[in-house]
Amino acid sequence: MEVINDVLVAAMFFTFIGFLLTGYPVALCLGGTAILFVGVGYFADIYFDAFTGMDLNYFGIVVTRIYKTMTNWVLVSLPIFIFMGLMLDKSGIAERLMYSAQELFGKVRGGLAITVTLIGVLLAASTGIVGASVVLLGLLSLPAMLNQGYSKTLALGTVASAGTLGILIPPSIMLVVMGDQLSLSVGDLFLGAVFPGLVLAGMYLVFLLLFAYLKPSAAPLADDRQPISIKTVLRVLMNVIPPALLIIAVLGSIFAGIATVTEASAVGAVGSMILAASFKRLNFKVLKEVVYGTYNTTAYIFGIFVGATAFALVLRGLGGDEVIESALTSLPFGPTGIIIFILFMVFLLGFFLDWVEITLIVLPLLAPVITSLGVEINGYGVIENPSLVWFVMLVAMALQTSFLTPPVGFSLFYLKGVAPPNVTLGDIYKGVIPFIIIQLIALTALIIWPELVTWLPAKVYG
Repeated sequence: MEVINDVLVAAMFFTFIGFLLTGYPVALCLGGTAILFVGVGYFADIYFDAFTGMDLNYFGIVVTRIYKTMTNWVLVSLPIFIFMGLMLDKSGIAERLMYSAQELFGKVRGGLAITVTLIGVLLAASTGIVGASVVLLGLLSLPAMLNQGYSKTLALGTVASAGTLGILIPPSIMLVVMGDQLSLSVGDLFLGAVFPGLVLAGMYLVFLLLFAYLKPSAAPLADDRQPISIKTVLRVLMNVIPPALLIIAVLGSIFAGIATVTEASAVGAVGSMILAASFKRLNFKVLKEVVYGTYNTTAYIFGIFVGATAFALVLRGLGGDEVIESALTSLPFGPTGIIIFILFMVFLLGFFLDWVEITLIVLPLLAPVITSLGVEINGYGVIENPSLVWFVMLVAMALQTSFLTPPVGFSLFYLKGVAPPNVTLGDIYKGVIPFIIIQLIALTALIIWPELVTWLPAKVYG
């Protein structure tokens, strides 16, 4: 019986991969595979005594689970955060910051690349939408960097990596989805992501400064650079303060316990509209574009939600979670070795799948394995299930690399879409390699020092 169930689980995974290769949308592949294997499990029970419990009533269980997922109030924040990010994208804040910050860092070698990274951090903390950040940074900064004589690969790698910070630095829609899937506090995940996100951004900055120092020809100084004046500093501050206040209003209300994630997202949406209106960028056309963009992105994510919910439920009915847990815990490694192996597999999956599929399909199956390993992470008596919070942050960091790794790295294609015609995908691939290595180093740091994840939420809530 166990052998039959193992075969069914493996067959379900390979069937899903086969459907993916046909080019059909991921949501349909997931849902179609789930429906197919309800029937397969039903016939396996009749003819092979597999005892999967699959019958036509299982379709009702699937519908009930999907309904329960769709009534989760935490997920209401997803479209609202997306609306907030797209509205800020239209507000012109990044453009104003880019032009004023260039003057501030004009006398620093590699200053333009540093400016792009810092604005990437600010966009990440205020929008959390990777596609919007990469496209915006690409349109604003890539022509200026290339005209100033920057190495093509350095310019491309900087823009792609800075724009991708939004998937990790809160408010990240990926962390909202992860918190929902594992029944973890989104506030804990947001706080836990602050230091990892800032450490990663800091490592980017150190790399850019060192690279510009060691290879000056790759990051030349601007010919028309001017001395820094008080007026320049004040102009930068005036452009930084509005989005900073919005970030404080959204994240601060969550961290202080004043508002839930859903309520804070509404504050952010209203605040983004106020900022757009203050810069005279809010009109019916912009509002229509933002609403349509929000609808498209939300529909994409929730379509996969429905398919992945059905897939995961049927897979568990076939005993998939026991098969995966048994396979991983039987590996000849210690707990740390098993976690590293899991992260390596997540890293490889990121070459072919989007973070949404990995988060919805793989993460819920891996969580029981981490719990069973008995890894002791200091939660300072405040964080509930600190080992799982730490593991989620490791997976989040590993998934961030999926945006930069070919062939399905979305940031690469976002950037290619706005890059000059002479920029090839090969140039972009070469440019992101150092930043992928930096991400893996940052991931290693999180494994060695879990306190980077757990200390801040413990301090705030303690």
